[in-house]
Amino acid sequence: MALDYQIVMDCADPIALAGFWAEALGYEREDNSALIDHVVAQGLAGEDDYTLLDGRKAWVAISVIRHPDDPVHGFTGAGLGRRVLFQRVPEPKTVKNRVHLDLRVGPERRAEEVARLEALGATVVAEVEEPGASHVTMRDPEGNEFDVQ
Repeated sequence: MALDYQIVMDCADPIALAGFWAEALGYEREDNSALIDHVVAQGLAGEDDYTLLDGRKAWVAISVIRHPDDPVHGFTGAGLGRRVLFQRVPEPKTVKNRVHLDLRVGPERRAEEVARLEALGATVVAEVEEPGASHVTMRDPEGNEFDVQ
């Protein structure tokens, strides 16, 4: 039996990093306004726990992006398919990622995609050309490594 999953990334600024990755992947930010209103009305969260982002309420400690074609839970706004959750943690990134994303665009689009990602705030770490492997290793604005293949 196959399992559903989401990717979770620890970070310092979930809203900013989710914005970078939403643009990088062509994903959408989840709209959790109704859920936030519900949780606040129950006294389980306060005004310091959320902010306004593009006219909608958004959690400050987590931010989630989802594939635009996947279904969404009607009340919570949570994506029910491919999604990436960014959660604020107190400690900074200190070592190389143990897991990373590969953005597969093909060799004919790689240079254009790398330039687009740099304009969004990513940096190039290395260009790898070896037998059986050709990609550009980059870092997102918080230093998390990923490859453009």
